[in-house]
Amino acid sequence: MKTKPVLDSYELFLLSLPLIGIGSFILFYFMAAKHYPGGSWIVTDTNGFSFWHNYLCDLLDINAINGEPNKGRTYAITALFLLCAGIFFLWSLLPKLFKTKNNIQKIMSTSGYLSLLSILFLAIGNHDVIVRIAGVFGVVAFIGCCVELYKTNYKKLFLLGVVCIITFLSNYYIYETGICIKALPVIQKFTFALFIIWFIGLDMALYRIVKQSLHIENQKSSELI
Repeated sequence: MKTKPVLDSYELFLLSLPLIGIGSFILFYFMAAKHYPGGSWIVTDTNGFSFWHNYLCDLLDINAINGEPNKGRTYAITALFLLCAGIFFLWSLLPKLFKTKNNIQKIMSTSGYLSLLSILFLAIGNHDVIVRIAGVFGVVAFIGCCVELYKTNYKKLFLLGVVCIITFLSNYYIYETGICIKALPVIQKFTFALFIIWFIGLDMALYRIVKQSLHIENQKSSELI
């Protein structure tokens, strides 16, 4: 007797965790910005968080730039943890997108994990060192991912990934050289938005692949009943 295949709801929930992590990150960062006392590297004595002048990392500091205790820090740390947790899970499943397994994927996965773990240390200081370490691992991971996306014919995700890498490297260049540094807070947020869109695209592609695979497995199981 054949029965209608039923996808494992637990598996589908696990596949939604990256999206939950991204959504939670956005929510908690808005809350962190709302509670940020004020001050930026452009104008130190302003009130509140400035989209145009503040960096996202300002929200992680113990004290705001205007000298007041940063009441938004707990929200920012929570946001960072939830984002890294969500992307960590996405990165662990990402090889399922690719038809064959190879060493590039191993390097991609390992570098991605190390980058995410490094980013978590932003909450305890040493900003410049951590950004450089996480950035190196991140670029290696992203390049590996783009190579595999190109080989697997995910053209749109590949192109978006390339744009993300170029934009990310532009952030680093501006930060290190000081060229157009006043525009960097806005460029940083634009870069974050691009990466979030890319991660969502990767997650949705992965979701479709895994759902299709589970559907086929359930069909085979139902035919045996």
